[in-house]
Amino acid sequence: MLQQFKNIAVVSLSTVGSRVLGLARDILIFAALGASLWNSAFILAFTLPNLFRRLLGEGALTSAVVPVFSDLLERDGRDAAFGFLNQVLLRLFIVLVGLVALGMALLAWGSGEGGWLPARWALAGELSVVLLPYMLFICTAAIVCAGLNLMGRFAVAASTPLLLNLAMIGSLAVGMARSGESEVLVRWLCGGVLAGGLLQLLLPAIDLMRQGWRPRIERRPGAELEQLWRLFLPGLLGAAVLQVNILVSRVLAYTLDESAVSVLYLASRLMELPLGVFTIAVATVFFPQLAQALSRSDAEGFAAKLCQGMRLVVAVALPAGIGLWVLGEPILQSLFQWGAFEARDVAATVPLLAIYGLGLPFYSAATFATRGLHAGKDMRSPLRVALYCLFVNAVCGLVLMQFLGAAGLALANVIAAVVQAVLLWRALSSERPELGLSRLNRSFLQALGAALAMALVCWIGLEFSGLFRLDAKPRALLEVLVLVPLGAGVYFLVLKLLRFEEMEQLAALARRFVRR
Repeated sequence: MLQQFKNIAVVSLSTVGSRVLGLARDILIFAALGASLWNSAFILAFTLPNLFRRLLGEGALTSAVVPVFSDLLERDGRDAAFGFLNQVLLRLFIVLVGLVALGMALLAWGSGEGGWLPARWALAGELSVVLLPYMLFICTAAIVCAGLNLMGRFAVAASTPLLLNLAMIGSLAVGMARSGESEVLVRWLCGGVLAGGLLQLLLPAIDLMRQGWRPRIERRPGAELEQLWRLFLPGLLGAAVLQVNILVSRVLAYTLDESAVSVLYLASRLMELPLGVFTIAVATVFFPQLAQALSRSDAEGFAAKLCQGMRLVVAVALPAGIGLWVLGEPILQSLFQWGAFEARDVAATVPLLAIYGLGLPFYSAATFATRGLHAGKDMRSPLRVALYCLFVNAVCGLVLMQFLGAAGLALANVIAAVVQAVLLWRALSSERPELGLSRLNRSFLQALGAALAMALVCWIGLEFSGLFRLDAKPRALLEVLVLVPLGAGVYFLVLKLLRFEEMEQLAALARRFVRR
């Protein structure tokens, strides 16, 4: 148990560092470019390699690799497991090279002179040509990191996103020192993405080699590879649907106006901060343990781990989401209202952030439930759910954007997340009766009560701060610096009074953060 929470702390702390640097990166980008067409085009272009990263890297393929790798490691030892990993990497590399070459050729043709893309879309196409090679580095890096996690090594894999953020910040800083023109800044930013992607591959590869892995060409397919493809193909379709949801939302936003993609991205990024810091950390640490429990046919152990992880996920996601809803405006003012990102851009982002904040618990629950199904080698249920969610997101987005603009697209995303979380949990509990909601209801109600108490305290604090005659920026800074720690303190105090089941583990995790 202690080692498990130590691993969560390691992943969480590494992710905190990455998210803080990512936040600094976004602050710098929005200060330099604002909510401009250049920023929106860069975000849309960066979506393409990230889409394939989720499909072929850390999403469907990783979820298929982990159970098979776990079985091999448990049954035949490291040599057999590493041989299987090499087979996967070789085939992945060949597919990626073909996809990158084809994508670059098509986009270069469409965005060049006389191409088939309109002017605004041609700009996004040009930047996509530059950024597509990033997916070659990051997809292979995700598989190497999955191998590290199953070897019980989480720190290096979790810290690699730091390299991408550092590379992007450094390249943008150089670009700003050379020129203030948006085109120059975006070109330097693209160079930073490519450099960061290469570093993200090299660092975990070196660490895995220290564990005995050697990259070799493994041509002969085995039964494990056949099992991988059976797991991967339905998972690929499911992940593709989920990523298409993101792409659809951003493409629809790109049709609204020049700033819609930028503000939609910014709101979702702030929502992803707690999602990435804790939810992904819990999922990363619990996923191999869930797979290993099923490899040992330990159904009760699997259920206990899954419910424990879900309680931890919701206990953090619920107050974080409500906090974004209540404190969204001062957070945006204090962090992002600099340079080219003005007060009107903050006002456009606030309602989107409130919507995403209320959806955060559902995003978190869906993320963890998906890992639970993948650990049991069930790739078809997430696929069916993802298809429903694609339909819900597309229809709701097309309708709501007519009335609410970018906020309608954010609301459509959240509605789809609610549907996804409910259906995924139904899929889990229908296969495993021991996963009934009765094991979670009490904890969820405790977390909700504590979060509402926190929200009330923060709302009173906002009203009280209005009595001081301060400019908007200093007042926003004061509100964030005082109300965020005050709200967190109130939340954990109420949880303790309510005797929340995982309180000791949350407290131990908090102490690790403070000590480090």
